This record gives sequence, structure tokens and C-alpha cells, in this order.
Amino acid sequence: MAEVIIFGLMALPALAGGVTVVLARNPVYGAMGLLGSMLALGVLYVAQLAHFIAAIHVVVYAGAVMTLFLFVIMLIGVDRADDQNERLPRQRQLVILGVLGIVATAFAVAFSGRFSWVIAATGERIPQATNGTTVALARVLFSDWVLAFEATALLLTIGSAGAIALASRRGKPVDLPIDPEVTS
Repeated sequence: MAEVIIFGLMALPALAGGVTVVLARNPVYGAMGLLGSMLALGVLYVAQLAHFIAAIHVVVYAGAVMTLFLFVIMLIGVDRADDQNERLPRQRQLVILGVLGIVATAFAVAFSGRFSWVIAATGERIPQATNGTTVALARVLFSDWVLAFEATALLLTIGSAGAIALASRRGKPVDLPIDPEVTS
């Protein structure tokens, strides 16, 4: 039952983030919607007992990739000023109420006694609890999927080298005519 509640609580922000990415007129708001969607997806990974995948997802995608997206958006710049007026009345109060509801639900789930946050602490042997561990992931990755893993590493290395080569290419310096009246 608790898994269904967690899924419901995290599916809504994931969907809202996806809709924000598509409908946002400001690219910064779109990137923030993508970040919210990625964080909610990380919680869903934890609910599926894939703790390692959740940690990597949050660190790599929600951390590094989103930082890169925001830097690119800031470098490109936004050509128009933002309207600072709030269009939704009582928006702040609704957000605070929603956050308090999520926190209250999390406390109710945590203290109900019917949900175990750490599967190993229950004493039961649950085979699905080892699906997201580093050992299980490494066993599959370096035995069944080793060729795809190495090909991906090679492609990423070639792409990085190509990006560095293109970025470091310099054109010929342009000689501008010097006006003798300006220099004297």
C-alpha cells in the first residue's frame, strides 16, 4: 500500500515536470521542470529497490546534465525581460499547503509500521531487494552487456575528442586596414 502512495506522490511531480518542459515559454522554467521530473523519477527508482540506479540518476542527470543545460541557457541568454507579477492568486499558499501535505503523508507512511525503509532490516530474504545493488548491476553489465558497454565508452570518447578538436580549431587572423589618422 505504501508503494502505491509513493508512486502516486511522485508520479504527479514527474508528469507536471514533463508538462512544464513542453509548455514553458521561458527555457529556464523548462529546465527546472525537467529537474523536478528527474528528481521524482529518482524517488521512483528507490521505491523499486534500485538504490544504485537512483543515486546515479540523481548525480548524473539531475546534477551534471541539468547544470550543463542551465549553463547553456544562461550563455545563450533570454532576449526579453520576465514579468514579475504573479498571475495566480494565492500561489505561494497553495505551494506551502501542497508541501505540507506531502510531508504529512511521508510521516504517516513512515510511522504506520506497515512499511520498511530498509528491506534488509526486516530479516526476510527478498530476492528483488538485490536487483539495484552495485554487485547485481556489475555482474550483468560486465558479463552480458560488456560489448555494448565498451562500444558506448568508445563512442563517448570519440565524441569528446571531436568536440575538443572542433572547439580548439582557430581560423586565420584577419588583418584589418590601419587608418593612419586614427593611429597618429
